[in-house]
Amino acid sequence: SDHMENIYGYLMKYTNLVTGWQYRFFVLNNDAGLLEYFVNEQSRHLKPRGTLQLAGAVISPSDEDSHTFTVNAASGEQYKLRATDAKERQHWVSRLQICTQHHTEAIGKNNPPLKSRSFSLASQGSANSPGVQRRPSQNAVSFFSVGHHRLPAGKRVPIMQPDHLVDVREMMSQAEGQQRDLIRSIECLPVSGHLTSLDQDLLMLKATSMATMNCLNDCFHILQLQHASQQKGSLPAGTTISWLEPKISLANHFKNGAAQNFPAEINKPASVREEQSIAEPCQLTREPEEINPDEELEDICDDKEDDLGAVEEQRSVILHLLSQLKLGMDLTRVVLPTFILEKRSLLEMYADFMSHPDLFIAITNGTTPEERMIRFVEYYLTSFHEGRKGAIAKKPYNPIIGETFHCSWRMPKSDVAADAGSNFPAHSPSEQVNLSKDVEGQAELDYYTVKFVAEQVSHHPPVSGFYAECVERKMCVNAHVWTKSKFLGMSIGVTMVGEGILSLLEHGEEYTFSLPCAYARSILTVPWVELGGKVSINCAKTGYSASINFHTKPFYGGKLHRVTGEVKQNATNTVVCRVQGEWNSVLEFTYSNGETKYVDLTKLTVTRKRVRPLEKQGPFESRRLWQHVTESLRDGDIDKATEHKRALEERQRNEERLRAETETPWCTKYFLKDGDGWVYHKPLWKTVSAAQTQQTDTN
Repeated sequence: SDHMENIYGYLMKYTNLVTGWQYRFFVLNNDAGLLEYFVNEQSRHLKPRGTLQLAGAVISPSDEDSHTFTVNAASGEQYKLRATDAKERQHWVSRLQICTQHHTEAIGKNNPPLKSRSFSLASQGSANSPGVQRRPSQNAVSFFSVGHHRLPAGKRVPIMQPDHLVDVREMMSQAEGQQRDLIRSIECLPVSGHLTSLDQDLLMLKATSMATMNCLNDCFHILQLQHASQQKGSLPAGTTISWLEPKISLANHFKNGAAQNFPAEINKPASVREEQSIAEPCQLTREPEEINPDEELEDICDDKEDDLGAVEEQRSVILHLLSQLKLGMDLTRVVLPTFILEKRSLLEMYADFMSHPDLFIAITNGTTPEERMIRFVEYYLTSFHEGRKGAIAKKPYNPIIGETFHCSWRMPKSDVAADAGSNFPAHSPSEQVNLSKDVEGQAELDYYTVKFVAEQVSHHPPVSGFYAECVERKMCVNAHVWTKSKFLGMSIGVTMVGEGILSLLEHGEEYTFSLPCAYARSILTVPWVELGGKVSINCAKTGYSASINFHTKPFYGGKLHRVTGEVKQNATNTVVCRVQGEWNSVLEFTYSNGETKYVDLTKLTVTRKRVRPLEKQGPFESRRLWQHVTESLRDGDIDKATEHKRALEERQRNEERLRAETETPWCTKYFLKDGDGWVYHKPLWKTVSAAQTQQTDTN
């Protein structure tokens, strides 16, 4: 093929932070499937300074600019390269991809199946490896030596009796132990040599063995249901069914070999046993809990997410994960590696969008509908910067169903922007008495309180509801968000489906708004966050609307994190305010009277949220629920964090399965279904309406 010729030329290669970029002479050897480089063209006859095997490699243009691209070998080694222009980059990327595809396909055609290789995994690696328990008879071949039996024609499969199910469970537990030992043996292999832990067949073996065990567990569960339904049909009404419990827990994957004859629970840390033994949520009280803001303390937690060490060390894990994904694949059910997690739940991330409560409260102080809409747009655009912790793209914990997060902010009244003509008291004396018990005794306080609550109301699809209110200023916001994530090649896209409604009860106005999409770019190098898409804000009563565009970086040139927008009066189609800038840096607002205002987001004061101490939180509040995962991540113990995370996820799956079996619907705690959305059970507009009705009746 004309496309398979050897090509060569100079490229810039990134070495490290100290040396930076250096010109090197590169040669693509199509016959050998190698990318080689030399100091210069004159030294081409010498031994290459570096060589990458292209079979199984991933070639990807970078999002940083139009010149850079990366070559990620199956071994985990990476070359970050830069061409002189976009055309030359495309030439190299195309030829490298063709060569990579050719040699990757050749591996499958030329290599014999794994079962024909004569080696024992149990004998590989160091005999002193602490995490490996070897049994001489156990290896990859013996693990998969399963006989297949065909039933004689016309014979029915006999119904399994309870003792048979117990036997099957014990056999499956042994198989699980063998599978765990198999994976340990593979992972203990060296990264170079005759047989490595990154061998293509061994990576496939790891994936298929896990898939096989998951399939067997699903089949066993079907047998349990079949047996229980047959029992239920033959017993009198009202008889309770005792579900068969496995003798050895399935929850703790990759832990404890099958040779042990005692429950696996004994070897788990107490914190993991606690995570798995928290009562089924439907057995807990689902009554809404009134959180007293006086019990909340100013948050001292300050977890920065700038550490790239774990990402660099785990590059081979990311490469293996990417090899299992397809473009456009929904990532909702994909379990991502623990080391890419932030140290907070998604519910707490939504709370961090409220880190400028002074701007939030100041919305209702606007003297005209136009000013209130502009103030809301200003607040909206300043909320995303603090919602991100650092420049590195990491993922918050996926909330489990029933998880909640509570916090509040106290804002000195003197710090909230007001206008001439808006120096009115928060409420009239009669309103102050009748609004609600939350306001009683606060008339003389010199600060406003903004309360926040979030709840994970659905698991599939993953939907979160959150609500915030400032009772003194009679304003609240209610929102629900369904996060849909997709694999986009070298990026991950997250669509925020849903809407929010800001209610300004003093003015009888409601503002509906949507949220932008988020993207994690350059996931194989230095991942970073980008927002994209068009969002709208509308107030039906006043006829004002805002259209905001979050611009993603174009392939050629362009700025990062750019945002533009305009506020207009719908009736006259008159633009009253324009905005441009970067959503994480400086925003420029230009008003209809010709005035211009600049907002530097990096210098805005962040008000720390107030959170109850862990010992006062309920078992399903985010920080208490994820505390062991967070502590392990802070300590840099990824394995321990993964263990705690897996325990929580396994418990959620077991509870979901039990609800499906017993046909028990999930009961939310704070939010009620309302059409396609979710509404807080006790919104401020109901409280205010009730107070006004009571006042009318009194008069």
